[in-house]
Amino acid sequence: MNAVHIRSAERALSVGTWLIVAGAMLYSILTVTPLAAAHTPDRWDWTAPILPLVVDAAVVIVVRLDAVLARLGGNGGRWPIALRWMTGCMTLALNVADSALKNDLVGVAVHAVAPLLLIVTAETGLAYRRAITAAVVELEAKQHAEREARERAAIERREESARRAREEREHAAALVREQREHEARMVSEQAEREAAARREEREREQAREAAERAERERAEREREQVRRERERREREAAERAEREQRERVERERRERAALLSGGPVADKLPEDHARAIVAAARVEGMSVRTAAELCGWSVGWVSTRYAELRGPLNGTPVDLAGTGR
Repeated sequence: MNAVHIRSAERALSVGTWLIVAGAMLYSILTVTPLAAAHTPDRWDWTAPILPLVVDAAVVIVVRLDAVLARLGGNGGRWPIALRWMTGCMTLALNVADSALKNDLVGVAVHAVAPLLLIVTAETGLAYRRAITAAVVELEAKQHAEREARERAAIERREESARRAREEREHAAALVREQREHEARMVSEQAEREAAARREEREREQAREAAERAERERAEREREQVRRERERREREAAERAEREQRERVERERRERAALLSGGPVADKLPEDHARAIVAAARVEGMSVRTAAELCGWSVGWVSTRYAELRGPLNGTPVDLAGTGR
């Protein structure tokens, strides 16, 4: 039997016990309540169900705690036994009292079935649980012993394997040590032969490094000279470009000033000349009306030229003569 079978048996025992307890409690309440009501003052008839409930509650406590103690392998002593038998006898007495008072032997036998079944079930369930607990303890002890035996066997196998491995390592280490000593002698002899060759090679290497160092220094000096010459040419080119830019800006400024210095005119100037004046006025930020007075053309025509020049002013230089430059 394994743990699954044991749990299944415990579940069946628990379910069956509680079914019997529930049935006995219900039957006891239905049987004892009329008896308690008949022997209670009329104004206290409503208290009749309290007595069977109290007795049955004691039965539930006994069954539940006996199940827990049995599962844990404990023993509550004599008081749980006294409570168990006292509640059982009280339940039996209360159930058969009415029939006994009426000298109804059949009624006594019928009403004694549920209490007697409850008493026997409680005792039998306790015995079953103790037996199951003992079986579980024995099974666990057996499994623990088997597990310890397997662990000891595994430890012995590991120790034996470790011992063999250690012996193999020691033998291999001895072989390696002998081989290493032989190789060390061979290496020492070879090292002595190669020492002279290395000294000669080192001297040649030092001479080669000195020559390479001198060559690198010479190349570095030449690169530095080329770099300084390139920087000088770049600096001169930048200065020349800046000077040409300043001259161009100054020339354009003088051209615009010359175009705008003529003042208002009464007649239309030639279109190319008028376009140049409008372009200069646009660059200088003059109003459309002022530009129209300087070139003699209409305000609408100047506004159109301003609109055409708005694109070039945003990025393309404007030719003062009227064409892009």
